[in-house]
Amino acid sequence: MKIGLDRILVLFRLAAAVWFVLAFAGAARAFTIQEVTSPGGIKAWLVEEHAIPLLAVEFSFRGGSAYDPTGQEGVSEFLTGMLDEGAGDMLSDDFQKKRDRLAFRMSFDAGDDFFEGSFQTLTRNRAESVELLRLAITEPRFDADPLERVRRQFLLNLQEDQQDPQSIAWRAWFSAFLPDDPYSRPGRGTEASMRAISAADLRAAPRRIFNRAALQVAVVGDISATELGLLLDQIFGGLPLEGVDQTILPAARPVPGPDLMITSRDMPQSVIVFGHEGILRSDPDFMAAYVMSEILGGGGLTSRLTEEIREKRGLTYGVSFGLLPMQRTGVYAGVLQTKNESAGEALDLARKVIARYAEEGPTQAELDEAKTYLTGSYALRFSSNAAIANQLLGLQQQNLGIGYVETRNAKVEAVTLEQVKAQARRLLHPDRLIVSVVGRPEGIK
Repeated sequence: MKIGLDRILVLFRLAAAVWFVLAFAGAARAFTIQEVTSPGGIKAWLVEEHAIPLLAVEFSFRGGSAYDPTGQEGVSEFLTGMLDEGAGDMLSDDFQKKRDRLAFRMSFDAGDDFFEGSFQTLTRNRAESVELLRLAITEPRFDADPLERVRRQFLLNLQEDQQDPQSIAWRAWFSAFLPDDPYSRPGRGTEASMRAISAADLRAAPRRIFNRAALQVAVVGDISATELGLLLDQIFGGLPLEGVDQTILPAARPVPGPDLMITSRDMPQSVIVFGHEGILRSDPDFMAAYVMSEILGGGGLTSRLTEEIREKRGLTYGVSFGLLPMQRTGVYAGVLQTKNESAGEALDLARKVIARYAEEGPTQAELDEAKTYLTGSYALRFSSNAAIANQLLGLQQQNLGIGYVETRNAKVEAVTLEQVKAQARRLLHPDRLIVSVVGRPEGIK
């Protein structure tokens, strides 16, 4: 199970980051989002910003690692490492040398539900850089030498994952929560599956994933709507309208807890993952539920769980517990790490805090503080061209609408204390927790 996405910004975007922080620190709605439709019918959300000669493009296709064919677990992940290893008539070395000369950034990520691409370029190099992006998406090569080099790197990554306590704990947790569901399969594959994936398998993956019907695009930077329309057709116009043999997955069916799994590891601390079913992002009460979860275990130093487990008793350096709305199911889960001898005490305390919060809900002061934090910190998500594009792509993936940036803080402010208490009663079930522990925990029942 792949947890979280890694979007490290390149150096030439730091100037843009500073400018956007200064411009948008007061309000996230300080920019205008346009919906652009290309001459070929491809849609994208655009924020024009001509003050800095940079362009950021974020795009995704529905169909991530959960859609990998049986026996090819990890093929989407493998594909992310091959798309800059040569395309069209350009071999791997030539492609990467030209990429370095043009100083553009291109990366890909295979999440559970979406295959995502990220692209940033200087305006003066846009035409040549975009052409390399087009080739990578529409004419990737899978030559033997780079394929085996990338395979070796992914196998090393798998070995690291297999030794990482949090990765082990989360994989065990999802296997118990969604047994036999594609979400519980290893998104990065297994050693056996990654060794078995062939060039033919990799060639089939883009035909299945890359298509215009599954495409979503967000663009921020130095480009007009007219220019963007032509660019969209240049990059994506050669893709088929629909994918080939793309699987349609039904809604996931979580197994109710309680359940407990302990994976023994000789280490001084225990990693504890705990949780149960949550709600989808499309749930009409999601905002109230989100505010409720932020107060309980949002990961900050003021959450209930942090106050009781870390601040008052010093049982952990950090604890988080929140909503993880995936496309096919909702998850309400969290993690803490503690000394082996205090594992039982920390987990019991987490259950008690959750149970009390479910019964009583937060105070008005806690709600007010959470609203202040959630509304005030929202603008920080828009700190650069790429960050804005990433946020806009996420809104498209969650079907939240082009006006969400302008209305989001008002939705947070509108949440009432009674609504938060109602969601706590509805969603929190400490007696149903599925718990996965890695370490040598003491006192866990």
